[in-house]
Amino acid sequence: MDKLIVVEVALDRAQDNPQLIFESMNSTGLELSQADLIRNYILMGLEQQLQTELYKSYWRPMERAFGPAAYSTHFDAFMRHFLTTKTGDIPNVRDVYVAFKEYARKHESEVSDMVADIHTFALHYCAIALDGESDVALGQAFKDLRELKVEVSYPFLLEVYDDYKRDLLSTEEIKEIVRLVESYVFRRVVCSLPTNSHNKTFAGLAKTLDKENYVESLKASFLLQPTYRGFPTDQAFEQALKTRDLYSFRNRSYWLRRLENHGRKERVVVEQYTVEHIMPQNPDLSNEWKADLGPDWKNVHETYLHTLGNLTLSAYNSEYSDRPWPVKRDQIRDRDGNPIGLAYSPLKLNQGLGHVEVWNESAIKDRADRIATESSKVWSAPTLSELILNKYREVPPSPASQYSIDTHRYLAPGPTRELFLELRKLVLGLDPNVTEEFLRVYVAYKAETNFVDVVAQASGLVLSLNISIHDLEDPKGLGVDVSGKGRWGNGDVEIKVSSSDDLPYALGLIRQALDRQLGEASVPAQ
Repeated sequence: MDKLIVVEVALDRAQDNPQLIFESMNSTGLELSQADLIRNYILMGLEQQLQTELYKSYWRPMERAFGPAAYSTHFDAFMRHFLTTKTGDIPNVRDVYVAFKEYARKHESEVSDMVADIHTFALHYCAIALDGESDVALGQAFKDLRELKVEVSYPFLLEVYDDYKRDLLSTEEIKEIVRLVESYVFRRVVCSLPTNSHNKTFAGLAKTLDKENYVESLKASFLLQPTYRGFPTDQAFEQALKTRDLYSFRNRSYWLRRLENHGRKERVVVEQYTVEHIMPQNPDLSNEWKADLGPDWKNVHETYLHTLGNLTLSAYNSEYSDRPWPVKRDQIRDRDGNPIGLAYSPLKLNQGLGHVEVWNESAIKDRADRIATESSKVWSAPTLSELILNKYREVPPSPASQYSIDTHRYLAPGPTRELFLELRKLVLGLDPNVTEEFLRVYVAYKAETNFVDVVAQASGLVLSLNISIHDLEDPKGLGVDVSGKGRWGNGDVEIKVSSSDDLPYALGLIRQALDRQLGEASVPAQ
């Protein structure tokens, strides 16, 4: 106690900025949370009476809704999703406070209205992310989605939930929307499709919807996504399920739980069971197993061991062990003489096993086909008629461009034109979503937006890459950082291409700019 020092800092409201002092006083101690900074930024500059009123009416109830532990760990994430919902831009996880100050400065309504809005969306977040939903079925849908750890969908779901609370959606409609999001994410995981594009997919998804036809327009949006963001078809999903290693699958517990409990009112606690390999894992198979699997038994074992058709759930894993199929199926009994073989299992996953005479490649494939078909119903894809889809495809025709290859001075017939045509073929071949547009001084190649602009010159081509010099892997160091400088194209990096020999290396740099835009580049986890 002798060493305790109490410091009192007295401020003059007319001259001092308490928020700046609050931000700086702890600069050498424990780092302030984004929640602390945001709360004080909003409240500290207000008159005492209003400050107290807003804290008691909105901020304190919000803290209680989160709970002490969740408030300290979840509020920063919530605010990031809130800002994404409101602005369409995704703040860096460490710059949420900076992004919030920018949002608050542009906010046109009163401070009290902004705090009330934050409070409302915080309660939405608690329902979605913290098990705070009162409707049992909707709460279960949120819980299932949380298991997939797809927090990037929260900005979209926050807006959807807000519309639900304002009676723009029924309970059945919002459940259908949450299940569609779940199916979209899970199908893409199973099909090993890149997930980094989810950030952009969900950040602005709500803004594309017709809220008079909410569910229909969401289905159309999913179905009309470009290929790299596409909703996997039943055929692609089922094929991936049947062939991939599901035993080592990161979402194995989620997959088994959802599959087993689909359509059940009395839910099975899947965690009480263990994963059983019907054809044993032991590579030293018994003669009975070798005979059942046939002369190519070793290849069958290696190919199908961890796949859909050979995996199931059981509470009798140790009793089954490596025993032959007929024993596992219906010849094992417990101490009281009750049959405990797979044929007597109450689990849906084990239905039909009692009728399989021989467990071999054909039996594994047949079971995989059946479960994969059932899985397409559990994680269903949206369906709309072509007539309805065409309604959402309709866009105003763009005016015909007055520019073409022939309007570009340096693309007249000659060496530069030949070099451009060669590059053009390579760039358009990178992805089916790439489009080309001739503009006055350059040719733009786009996916989401321009990823490379090509400027023709007398001595060759200048490529303007829409990527930061710091994000570009350029071993030869050919890229020039032109950020902040005058330039013809839109990118921050320029490289020069003078001959066909330069094209393979240049294409590798162009691909990086495209991949980054499509969300397929390696980026930090969000």
